[in-house]
Amino acid sequence: MRVTEKTQQTPASNPELPTQYAPAEVEGKLYERWVERGYFTADATSEKPPYTIVIPPPNVTGALHLGHAFQVTLMDALTRRKRMQGFETLWLPGMDHAGIATQNKVEQQLAEEGKSRHDLGRDAFTERVWQWKDEYGGRILGQLRRLGAGLDWSRERFTMDEGLSRAVQTIFKNLYDDELIYRAERIINWCPRCLTAISDIEVEYQDDNGELVSLKYGEGDETVVVATTRVETMLGDTAVAVHPEDPRYAHLIGKRIKLPLTARTIPVVADAHVDPEFGTGAVKVTPAHDPNDFAIGQRHELESLTIMDERGVITVPGPFQGLDRFEARSAIVEALREQGRVVAEKRPYVHSVGHCSRCFTTIEPRLSLQWWVKVGPLARAAGDAVRDGKVAIHPAELSKRYFDWVDNMHDWCISRQLWWGHRIPVWYGPNGEVVCVGPDEQPPTGEGWTQDEDVLDTWFSSGLWPFSTLGWPEQTPDLEKFYATDVLLTGHDIIFFWVARMMMFGLYAMDGEPPFHTIALTGLVRDEHGKKMSKSNPNSVDPLDWMDAYGSDAVRFTLARGANPGADVPIGEDWVQASRNFANKIWNATRFALMNGATVEGELPPAEKMSAADRWILSRLNRTVAEADAFYDDYQFAKVSDSLYHFAWDEVFDWYVELSKTTYFEGGEQAQVSARVLGEVLDVTLRLLHPVVPFVTETLWTTLTGKETLVTAEWPVDSGFRDEAAEREIELVQRVVTEVRRFRSDQGLQPGQKVPARLGLDGTGLAPHEAAIRQLLRLQPEGEGFSATATLPVAGATVALDLSGTIDVAAERKRLAKDLAAAEKERQQAEAKLGNEAFLAKAPEPVVAKIRTRLERAQEDIDRITAQLSRLPEA
Repeated sequence: MRVTEKTQQTPASNPELPTQYAPAEVEGKLYERWVERGYFTADATSEKPPYTIVIPPPNVTGALHLGHAFQVTLMDALTRRKRMQGFETLWLPGMDHAGIATQNKVEQQLAEEGKSRHDLGRDAFTERVWQWKDEYGGRILGQLRRLGAGLDWSRERFTMDEGLSRAVQTIFKNLYDDELIYRAERIINWCPRCLTAISDIEVEYQDDNGELVSLKYGEGDETVVVATTRVETMLGDTAVAVHPEDPRYAHLIGKRIKLPLTARTIPVVADAHVDPEFGTGAVKVTPAHDPNDFAIGQRHELESLTIMDERGVITVPGPFQGLDRFEARSAIVEALREQGRVVAEKRPYVHSVGHCSRCFTTIEPRLSLQWWVKVGPLARAAGDAVRDGKVAIHPAELSKRYFDWVDNMHDWCISRQLWWGHRIPVWYGPNGEVVCVGPDEQPPTGEGWTQDEDVLDTWFSSGLWPFSTLGWPEQTPDLEKFYATDVLLTGHDIIFFWVARMMMFGLYAMDGEPPFHTIALTGLVRDEHGKKMSKSNPNSVDPLDWMDAYGSDAVRFTLARGANPGADVPIGEDWVQASRNFANKIWNATRFALMNGATVEGELPPAEKMSAADRWILSRLNRTVAEADAFYDDYQFAKVSDSLYHFAWDEVFDWYVELSKTTYFEGGEQAQVSARVLGEVLDVTLRLLHPVVPFVTETLWTTLTGKETLVTAEWPVDSGFRDEAAEREIELVQRVVTEVRRFRSDQGLQPGQKVPARLGLDGTGLAPHEAAIRQLLRLQPEGEGFSATATLPVAGATVALDLSGTIDVAAERKRLAKDLAAAEKERQQAEAKLGNEAFLAKAPEPVVAKIRTRLERAQEDIDRITAQLSRLPEA
């Protein structure tokens, strides 16, 4: 926006707006028009600079929740602004096949029919999942349209579509050939419910009430006491470990002791991993069921005995065979107690226990032959990309969390014992051959050749998302134009799940070019009290309900206004109501402007023809443009929204429009000047607001300007116009009006109640604003018999009011005297406590601070009430 530039818009003929804004009648039709006209479709042949975001692909099983709505709103705001700034903007949509979650959905469906996946067989079951995906999957994408997400639907992708499947097979083959993928037997996290391995990051830890049992192994002088929370695993013990320098066990190291309830003896080994200060200083070693024990077993060449099957049922021959692991735990403790082997029992014993993040079943560490990614070199590259400045993490203080992960990452178990997903492209031959097959290679044929039964971890394919969605491994125009993406905006809670994996794969596959330039991390949406929202809690909210009630713009604005970088976002329905009120305020103010001739036609008048109010609002408008740009570039969505809210509501609608009303009423050339200025201000303000509240701004802007759409309109530019003199002048007007309004309120006057007044404005520069001040304050001319019963000095001016007949002075004095007495009593009580040395010596600091605050507030009340009494006329 420039004060002297000629606008290119043509005003609508007889622009009219309904008296009320009805989101439900506007949003759906408007969105479909945007999509049909191709406003969101990116052009890979364009010469415009690219700006790319890929949506974090929601699960095919998912539905829109507030977390989705939050991040989608912010991504949409970024892409809408960049599109208006002249970038070739691609915001690419799609879904994740969500291996475990989707397979569970279909298995639940089959269970209702009395069937299992094994009844169907692999091919038929997979076909059933595809049918489910086509029928029920992707609900969330339709819901994103409802939210107003400006996604390029022509490029929608799915992690198991043909192109992405080709990318998965290609990168698996490349990593395998580079010896960065291997197969090995190791301890994995096993879910006995989902019947698959899951990665470390898919394990959720929570404090459970268990029991800590101390057991006596061996006999006589060769006795060792060990403690465990998983007594059942003692059936798989193959050693007891002690610290090599612990004198209590020096005589036992190298000997074998009897393992209770079995016919086996096990060695006592010395291992520096054992902490001699913890417990008894001796630990049982179960290499097949504990990762630390597995490491000890490897160092001492211990046997690894698997004691339960994939469902957590004991397989060791004997009295416990066939028992579930938890049933076996109780039975084994009882058997050991009968033998006098239980030395101590502590219950409940609260300790952290891992659970499957999908079904919340207790995880069972289990020795298993699986496929792994050797993450060492990949993780180092991912860390270096941030350290070297190729990728910026915002806010910067969350970089530590990223480094904590990539610098300490363990090899990644990528195989899953599922049927839904990308099947591992490895074939095994009859003579032990192992062949990894790329997408353009024929798998081996002949008798005895079989493909690996497992599928890949869902995060393996979603880790390729920034480049596989653009056509990799083919060198497509999209890949050339739009990679690397500009920003990844996502929650800080999936740095480990997704962000680090995309960094590793992007750097590896794209010759060291990271998948994005900036990682903008958000917090999580919580309820208005700061509690985590959960489907199991009554605080969970369906954003679609709020959109039905208040409109999508209201939900979007509420979410954006709470979005401070990296911080959690509290949200309540009353805040959405307030945002709805803001949308209504914009609507009503624009209606008023249009009815009073606001226009965008022609050049802005020269500054010398403008009123001080006109110059003030244009100066403030340019400051707001500059502020919005600075906040957007720093991903400060809350500050952008708050700045625009206060500019639009407070300065444009509550001050400029009100200050201009007298000009409109008087008519003439000045009214035409102000109408043009108001049109300019609304034009720019609606552009600034559009990325966050697109529906209401589109409707108002197209009505105001007569143009086709705001989606592709130019983003405002700060012209540099400033008028500090006008800003100071209007600030004086605001001070006078605000102070007198406060006085009127203190005296109990109704907002619309008219009061005779004399204004002393000489020497203040406020004389040109007398009519506006009187209009804003409902002040009548003095008239005959005027008697100043109260005089307010403010900003160098004096405002003398005749309150006779407007208030019951005696009653008002009585009310204020009562309030004053209460405030003085409060002050006395606070002073007494703060003057009591004994009290101060014993009271906690927060209590003392609270009393000091009470004293300060009491004194403020006394000062305020005393001032009100002094201004009252004599009774």
